[in-house]
Amino acid sequence: MIKSKENIGIIFGVLAFFLFASSDVIQKYATINHTIFQIIFFRYLFLLVISIIESKRKKNIFFYKTKNIKIQLSRSIVSIIETTFFVLSFKYLSLATAHSVASLAPIFVVLLSMILLKEKVEKKLWFVIFSGFVGVIIIMRPGFDVFDINSLLPLGAGFFFGLYQVITKKASSYDSDETSLFFTSIFGLIIITFLAIVFWHPLTLISFIILPIIGIMMTLAHYSLIIGLARAPASKIQPFHFTLIFWAIIYGYIFYGDIPDTPTFIGAGIIALSGIFIIQSQSKVS
Repeated sequence: MIKSKENIGIIFGVLAFFLFASSDVIQKYATINHTIFQIIFFRYLFLLVISIIESKRKKNIFFYKTKNIKIQLSRSIVSIIETTFFVLSFKYLSLATAHSVASLAPIFVVLLSMILLKEKVEKKLWFVIFSGFVGVIIIMRPGFDVFDINSLLPLGAGFFFGLYQVITKKASSYDSDETSLFFTSIFGLIIITFLAIVFWHPLTLISFIILPIIGIMMTLAHYSLIIGLARAPASKIQPFHFTLIFWAIIYGYIFYGDIPDTPTFIGAGIIALSGIFIIQSQSKVS
């Protein structure tokens, strides 16, 4: 029964990453006629809905109370920066490139945990960390004509997502998951609403279709991941995060005619293998 429960959790995890990738296709299209803040507004709006649903499911009636407001505000600000970088990267880069470079996040988690949480890093992980950065260099190719300054956007997104996870780990010692989810969404919604108004673009009929769809798909993705993590260990679900690269390549080709070159495939493979190794190593320590 335990094995069956874990398998169900893995299925929901894989579904979550598929939904994340699918929503990214629409977000890339949405960046043509909308500001990133308008897009992100709907993401946080529906994320707020998830936090309330999850709180009711867990019968946590005091989900809106936090024991550390500063760390929750920090999480939200970092989340906004990460999301902004990532969505903006869709405007200038292919889905495969954006996801490949941003997949460096697990490596950033290890480095930031060492710096901020004073955690020790095994010697063998230093080689894996170095390999991950080599993968990024292969994709970005700085110093060559193919280098695109916009490729720094998903790199920044990967860094801030790693920082977000480290802060989340710290926040977990104060608040429940649903409380953290609530404050991430509510703070994010307040800040993004202001930015969306300042950088507003007129909405069209298609806007009222694709923007809610993005919100709904992101909601289903987050909720699927919550269900998956409740039934299977994170170490068995997180490696499937790298299927995002696979879906990004497929979707990029189907909808935008993007075909990654050989160095991008090689770099993405190195990053994915490095990330999976780090995730598995962390699970053995924890």
